[in-house]
Amino acid sequence: MSSLFSLSGKTALITGSTRGLGLAYAQGLAAAGATVILNGTQESHMQTALATLKEQGANAHGFLFNVADEDAVEAVFKELDDRDIHVDIVINNAGIQFRQPMLELALSDWQRVLDVNLTSAFLIGRTAARRMVSRTTGGKIINIGSLTSEAARATVAPYTAAKGGIKLLTKSMAAEWAQYNIQSNAIGPGYILTDMNQALVDNVEFDQWVRNSNPSGRWGKPDELIGTAVYLASDASNYVNGQIIYVDGGWLATL
Repeated sequence: MSSLFSLSGKTALITGSTRGLGLAYAQGLAAAGATVILNGTQESHMQTALATLKEQGANAHGFLFNVADEDAVEAVFKELDDRDIHVDIVINNAGIQFRQPMLELALSDWQRVLDVNLTSAFLIGRTAARRMVSRTTGGKIINIGSLTSEAARATVAPYTAAKGGIKLLTKSMAAEWAQYNIQSNAIGPGYILTDMNQALVDNVEFDQWVRNSNPSGRWGKPDELIGTAVYLASDASNYVNGQIIYVDGGWLATL
C-alpha cells in the first residue's frame, strides 16, 4: 500500500507555492517522497518557503516567474530541461481574488483574474504535457478549482468564471492526454483557513455563515487537502481522469 501512494523519484512543480495552500501541497508531496519545485513572485517568500521545506528534509528548488506569461513559462521549462530536471507532476495552484460587483468591474481586473487563475493552468499544463508526451513517461496534472467551479457568489464573477473554466479545462486535458498516460484531475477546496481568506475569517457575519452553512460546522485546514493531492499525484489514481474532487466538509452536498 505504501508504494501505491509513494512519490519517490518523482518531481512536482507547484505554482503559487511559497505560502498558503500551495506550500501545504508542496510539503505533502515532499513528505511522500517527491522533489518539489516552488513558484512565486516574491524573493522573500520564496526563501522562507525553501528554508521551511529543507528543514523538513525535502529536496526543493525555487523559481520566481509569472505563471500567466508564456515566455516566462517556456524559459523556466527550458532551464529545467538544461538541468535534466523532468516534471512528472504539476499542481496548478496559483490564483488571485478580486471582489467587485460586475456593474463596477473593469475589464482589466476581469482579465487579470482569468489570466492568473485559468490561463496559467493552460500554459503550465500544456508546457509540461508536451514534455511528458515526448518522454513517453506519462504524468499527473492537478488543477485547483473551487466551490465556485459549481456555485456562484456575488462580487467574485471573474474568479467564478475562472474556476468554472478550470473544471472544464481539466476534462479537456483528460480527453486529449489520457492516451499518453497523463491523468488530469482537479481539487475543489472549500472554505479553508488561509491568509487569502483572512479578511473573510475576520468578518464575523461571514465567518458565522461559513460555519452555519457547512454540515461540518467549521472552516477547513490547509493540511486537510494534502491527502487528496498525494492521491491524485500517485499511482493510486492511475485510472482516475477528468474528475474534480471537492474537499469542502460537505458544503456542496447541502446546496
